[in-house]
Amino acid sequence: MADHDLSSPLLPPQPSDSPHLVLIVRDSDSGQRSSTAQSHNHHHHNNDIGSFNKNHSSHLNHIYPNPFEFLGSDGLSVPPPSTVDPFRNSTPNIEGAYEVLKLLLCLPIVVARLVLFGACLAVGFIATKLALEGWKDKHNPMPIWRSRLMWVTRMCARCILFSFGYQWIRRKGEPAPREIAPIVVSNHVSYIDPIFYFYELFPTIVAAESHDSIPFVGTIIRAMQVIYVDRFSHSSRKQAVNEIKRKASCDRFPRVLLFPEGTTTNGKVIISFQLGAFIPGQAIQPVVVRYPYVHFDQSWGDISLAKLLFRMFTQFHNFMEVEYLPIVSPLDNCKENPAHFAKRLFHISSLEAVDFLDKFLSMNPDPSGRVKFHDFLRAMRLKTCKLSEEIFGFIDVEKNGSITFKQFLYGSAHVMKQPFFRQSCELAFTNCSDGGDGQISKEQFGDIIRLSIPDLDNDEMHELFKLFGAEEDGRVNKDSFMSCLRKNPLLIALFSPCLVRKGSSEAGDMMLQEIV
Repeated sequence: MADHDLSSPLLPPQPSDSPHLVLIVRDSDSGQRSSTAQSHNHHHHNNDIGSFNKNHSSHLNHIYPNPFEFLGSDGLSVPPPSTVDPFRNSTPNIEGAYEVLKLLLCLPIVVARLVLFGACLAVGFIATKLALEGWKDKHNPMPIWRSRLMWVTRMCARCILFSFGYQWIRRKGEPAPREIAPIVVSNHVSYIDPIFYFYELFPTIVAAESHDSIPFVGTIIRAMQVIYVDRFSHSSRKQAVNEIKRKASCDRFPRVLLFPEGTTTNGKVIISFQLGAFIPGQAIQPVVVRYPYVHFDQSWGDISLAKLLFRMFTQFHNFMEVEYLPIVSPLDNCKENPAHFAKRLFHISSLEAVDFLDKFLSMNPDPSGRVKFHDFLRAMRLKTCKLSEEIFGFIDVEKNGSITFKQFLYGSAHVMKQPFFRQSCELAFTNCSDGGDGQISKEQFGDIIRLSIPDLDNDEMHELFKLFGAEEDGRVNKDSFMSCLRKNPLLIALFSPCLVRKGSSEAGDMMLQEIV
């Protein structure tokens, strides 16, 4: 019957020897290419790599040496692409004789369900209006007698769920006390989710300001002491985060409920998270909502609300399962980075990959989302040479002369997570700045880079030097240098000759200290 049951884990098990990817990016690229340089490089690359592109098909199966072996890398493996659409409703249309027959049999029941729905909505609205009558101090928690009056509305919410066909709801686990886990996070599959949580937990929620003007709904969410946010306004988002902190830290407020995905999905995957739930540093109880089905997918994806409502009303019973998961607490006395906290809760995070996406988009991917060798070189400020072919060949795991964003992301992350990456970056800076003033001149930079790319001309060197954040005085400090390599980790291969020649003993000492 069901796609998932309560014994099924939300996330598929991963091999124990496959570490999660952690991408740490702090600064943005401060160097921009001038139009003159772009024109020059575009012309130069067209000339330089023409012969490579003509003959590239003959190298599709060529295995290039691993340019990151000095970091400890033993090669790159990229999982096959996923074909799951997180927003696709699997049953958008009424199909099959059984569904048609069930619809006809349920039509008389629809009338009764609509009457129940309307009556419950009216009673709940009146009870909520009474609870809010004369209440002016919305900044502080709702008085107890008003909260108790809201129990009428909560029972009406349960009857509304009954009218939608949720005669019973299967639960696993229990909600933790508010004083133990003041924040609850949940996946978001349907408009049924917030109705259930309103009945079950009566939490404070975060909602768009536009919801306040929705008839009936606006009044009810005001009684939940909603935190309004305009996602397109930085000041509004900042204020919402402060409100989450304030209400989560005060036991007199209801617990805070957030849907960190920010939208509804079909429940088959988890998409990227907003970090609002994790910034306060409070304990969090994750909850999983599932809607098992055979004939009717209840997810609110690419299907209209009217059609979804009609299909719900014409089912004998709609299945819903709620699983309360173990509480997750922040580390280091509630001072854990919110991005790391979110990642530890749900194992993956795509927020750290945004800068890599920007870099990939600057490579001018074709309509199929793939990037050719010459566009890769242009964005990375490289020229055709043996090393650049090795770098591209390292992430071109399919060996077809083009790369996808997934391959670029996995390749960049693979390099960053190598045990000697950070030490290699620091040694590369030390070897470039032999003057001892903590900065790198263009001449020093050129001497090191030409160990890897001997025929790099001055203009090409200048563009690459700008990528590393050259200041107005024509020098690069350590922060800019390290930031560039965190943002472009594949470029660490440019410094491999100097690390081998100059840094063997120093690298060994530093790496040994790190391992110990």
